Amino acid sequence: MAATIFESPHELKNAVGKHLGYSDWLTMEQDRVDKFADATNDHQWIHVDVERAKTGPFGATIAHGYLTLSLVSSFMPEVFEVRGFEFAVNYGTNKVRFPAPVKVGSRIRGGAEVVSVDESKGGILSVVRVTVEVEGEDRPACIAETVSLYFPKK
Repeated sequence: MAATIFESPHELKNAVGKHLGYSDWLTMEQDRVDKFADATNDHQWIHVDVERAKTGPFGATIAHGYLTLSLVSSFMPEVFEVRGFEFAVNYGTNKVRFPAPVKVGSRIRGGAEVVSVDESKGGILSVVRVTVEVEGEDRPACIAETVSLYFPKK
């Protein structure tokens, strides 16, 4: 899937209010969930105990919400690319929600909509609403307003 390319953070401003597209699908695998559990010391059984989770509320193990959120950084370069700056940093998130679980074995993808692009002290601040969809499900797994700060070339 080809990413939308913006030649500068200023050009991104023209996309405010527009949906930029979707990333490729990614299968959520138990190994990824287990590694995230190890990295975060969150070994709750709904994430890591496959046998017990079969009889639990979701019928399978589920990904951590924060694992789903962390994948946003891998989805977005597939959706859009901004050029013409020295560097950028993740500045934060304005709002994050996890409306539905991601069952292990399901496929997810990220979609992006530009919410705002504004001048900020030292750079350009963008807010992008990212929606992580679960294939075949009505409700998204994650909706997050990500904030990025782009610094101009000197």
